[in-house]
Amino acid sequence: MTRNILTGISFIAIALFLAQGASAGTLDDVKSRGYLKCGVGQQSPAFAFADEQGNYRGFDVEFCRATAAAIGVDVKFRQTTAKERFPALQSGEVDLLYRTTTWTMSRDVKLGFSFVGVNYYDGQGFMVRKSLGVKSAKELDGASVCVTTGTTTELNLSDYFRANGMKFKAVVFESAPELVKAYDKGRCDVYTTDRSSLASYRPTFNNPAEHMLLPEVISKEPLGPTVRHGDNNWGDVVRWILNALIIAEEKGITKSNVKRMARSSKDPEVKRMLGATGSFGTDLGLKADWAVKAIAAGGNYGEIFENTLGPNTPIGLDRGINSLWNKGGILYAPPLR
Repeated sequence: MTRNILTGISFIAIALFLAQGASAGTLDDVKSRGYLKCGVGQQSPAFAFADEQGNYRGFDVEFCRATAAAIGVDVKFRQTTAKERFPALQSGEVDLLYRTTTWTMSRDVKLGFSFVGVNYYDGQGFMVRKSLGVKSAKELDGASVCVTTGTTTELNLSDYFRANGMKFKAVVFESAPELVKAYDKGRCDVYTTDRSSLASYRPTFNNPAEHMLLPEVISKEPLGPTVRHGDNNWGDVVRWILNALIIAEEKGITKSNVKRMARSSKDPEVKRMLGATGSFGTDLGLKADWAVKAIAAGGNYGEIFENTLGPNTPIGLDRGINSLWNKGGILYAPPLR
């Protein structure tokens, strides 16, 4: 009996050790493979889409590229639906999700994923046709609402209507492009998702001017990169590449001046980040110029925002709370020291 128990315990210990070892080398896997497998959304005009030539563009896409550049590899994109994204990450089909994924306790704890930062602070909203004649989400009692399954949006929608004593009819879809087409064709009264996505899809409608965002923001949606539990080094790599892009904006380091700043900056934090002093690259398992490469790929956080989401793009979003902490927003990276 004792021998059997000990044998069982030994087997479990070995299995746990092997499982940890199998999941503890994502960075090495990426390096040996020569490319990063990055999971992104489906044809979102703001965050991730493939153009007619098959080139990927969008806010999340640029963070994938920066991550790959810092490591010194190429990047391959995998479009996933909301339902597919977590199985794809868990199975190793992708190394990383940059897919407008909300950081929640259940996803962090029960599903076994690690959220290693926030690259966009968002909130859920509602879009309606102006002809519906409503000015507030509290006037939507009895409305039909298009919503994507497998998202926090579903739960937020139910909670909001229940809390306000209203009823609704859910019209559910697995993918955002499918939902957008259905809403545009009038299959539901209301389209609900993160406000950034509502703004990004509106220009694709047949008559964009006929649609309006209602003023209510009914949730907190911190969106950011997601990795598997059990590989702390990989989580550190993804986290600090994102942090470096935020710090770069704060320090005035841009795509065009980053190499010069690496040579000439007198700022101690900049010198550490850009590899002139210290061993942060080695500590992460990367080369000393990891942050230089990340910033050179698509610019600092502000440049990425302006080029993909900002007022001079078809999306036309203001920075809002995604402004730097010292410019009225809540965007903030821990110090690099």
